[in-house]
Amino acid sequence: MVSAPTVEKPASAEELARRLHDAASSKLAVVPVGGGRASGMGDPAERCDVLLHTTRLDRVIEHSQADMVVSVEAGITLEALQAELAKAGQFLPLDPFNSPGHTIGGLLATGWTGPLRLRYGSPRDFLIGIRVALPDGRLATGGGRVVKNVSGYDMMKLHYGALGSLGVIVAASFKVFPKPLHDMTVSSGGGWADAERALATPVAPSALELFSDGRVLARYTGSPDAINRVVKDLGWQQTDEVAWKEHASRAPERWARIAVPRERLREVVADLGEWWASPGAGIAYWSIGSDAASVKVTRAKAESLGGSLVMLAAPDHFMREAGAWGAPPSTLELQQRLRNAFDPNHVLNPGRFVV
Repeated sequence: MVSAPTVEKPASAEELARRLHDAASSKLAVVPVGGGRASGMGDPAERCDVLLHTTRLDRVIEHSQADMVVSVEAGITLEALQAELAKAGQFLPLDPFNSPGHTIGGLLATGWTGPLRLRYGSPRDFLIGIRVALPDGRLATGGGRVVKNVSGYDMMKLHYGALGSLGVIVAASFKVFPKPLHDMTVSSGGGWADAERALATPVAPSALELFSDGRVLARYTGSPDAINRVVKDLGWQQTDEVAWKEHASRAPERWARIAVPRERLREVVADLGEWWASPGAGIAYWSIGSDAASVKVTRAKAESLGGSLVMLAAPDHFMREAGAWGAPPSTLELQQRLRNAFDPNHVLNPGRFVV
């Protein structure tokens, strides 16, 4: 009989580092837990002895409104951070799927994004500092709290999207953005043709999503005069902005993220059934209603075009058959060396990541 994992909920970064070191010294497998919204990502863990929660690390450490920089602990939810920034007329351009409830640390560890990626890129583009607890008990810092500080950038890149396989993110600093003067959402039912037309408007949309039923949802932000003129020329129906909140709540039982060169996205999703996509970013999300073999076929197609298919959630048996990640990256040997350097006993999330 397998015993249930121990649950640890440290209240500070130092305590978390200490608990992680204690577990690593005993060669206990540690699974970091944030909001649990992306817990289905990755291959099933080979073992789990300790669940290390970050949710008590939920403070805003510092917010400089004038410098447009914020530093937070990793267990704060995205919603709590946005509420704090909104008091200063600012926001973090992150709108991940399976919301609400993501923690900042979880979003950095998984690399999840949403429709606003079209204009603002991924969190890696506005992440300026990071603090990580390592299995040896140290707290390591990369970057800083000022936008001009680029030292430690490589460390930020290492931990971003590494699924907690090199360390547990305990704090992060970001460049933040002013809330737009005007924010308008419009929709149409014109499919790919309308999506391409909207992407080519004089003021590009901040977000544009295309759905497998032909619906298109576009969000324009900026000066009122420019946005009103673009929306009038498009001639689409104005839609309540709550549509984005509803869209962000999507999280099928079995789903995958597909990324390919944007001009090849249409052919990849053509036979997939239910999906939604950001055509301007070359990213689609597939609600999988077929078997694991079809995932392998679609992944092979995406990879042949220089892209990828990553599973975001599925029952364990399906995930084992389909595989979470696909073909090993060309940097696999380097990633293995890094893993061995940061986590020599492989106690962090064993078996879940590509290394």
